[in-house]
Amino acid sequence: MIVNVAAYRFVPLADLPALRESLHGRAAALGLKGTILLAPEGINLFLAGSRAAIDDFLAGLRADARFAGLPVKESLSEQVPFGRLRVRLKREIITLRAPVAPHQGRAPAVDAGTLKRWLDQGHDDAGREVVLLDTRNDYETEVGRFAGAVDYRLPSFTALPAAVLADRERYLGKAVVSYCTGGIRCEKAALYLAELGLGEVLQLEGGILKYLEETDGSHWEGNCFVFDGRGAVDRDLRPTELPLPAGEAGVRGGSCAEPASGLPAPTNSPASPTPSAQPSPREGEGAKGLA
Repeated sequence: MIVNVAAYRFVPLADLPALRESLHGRAAALGLKGTILLAPEGINLFLAGSRAAIDDFLAGLRADARFAGLPVKESLSEQVPFGRLRVRLKREIITLRAPVAPHQGRAPAVDAGTLKRWLDQGHDDAGREVVLLDTRNDYETEVGRFAGAVDYRLPSFTALPAAVLADRERYLGKAVVSYCTGGIRCEKAALYLAELGLGEVLQLEGGILKYLEETDGSHWEGNCFVFDGRGAVDRDLRPTELPLPAGEAGVRGGSCAEPASGLPAPTNSPASPTPSAQPSPREGEGAKGLA
């Protein structure tokens, strides 16, 4: 059985080329496949391999004080869903193109169990209505989403701030919980939207994957899109073999030290505050990103 892990951490990294060589050498020696992104703002990874190899790699990574206690989302599959191992240097580990420094302090978070309880009871512990904000792209949301979540059918993550601010009245006085696949986008989004004056925005700790891992999956509808050969996982985190959008599984975003992929850059046009009846084109996005 193959173990698939996803993890990220916003932490200042200055020794990127050396760190890339070290992590690539260690992962390759253990026979792991997948993607590791490194940027000045932190690390984002999605790897697959045997239980022993994954545990060995994570133990070595966590021995670095910058990654100590790194939380991981885990799922199983019969086959390795990646064709190769890549360790890449990027400008951002998740591209927002906005002045936010997530390593300077985390956004407030709600864990999976607490969010389920809030959704079960219809409000948070302060009695506020809970508004779930989907920070993912349109093709991901088509595969599955939380019931009743706000979904702007975003063409790219960079369009999120404009879409939310154009619709800000919806969120006033409510408990806003941003969510994404593994936590990285909703954390960055929560910080930036709070800076823009939306108020307190909570992130779903560990994203959808952690919610499905730690709860019975209630309030979730459909499957969860993942950026690898599995295409998507169901509520039990089992592969569904959903066909991926155009492009091979990998990583989205501009590189600090490598040539561009040749794919068109994501659009920066604002998303409509009303969910579109039709998804925006997938060209240029493909499966080029991690959660």
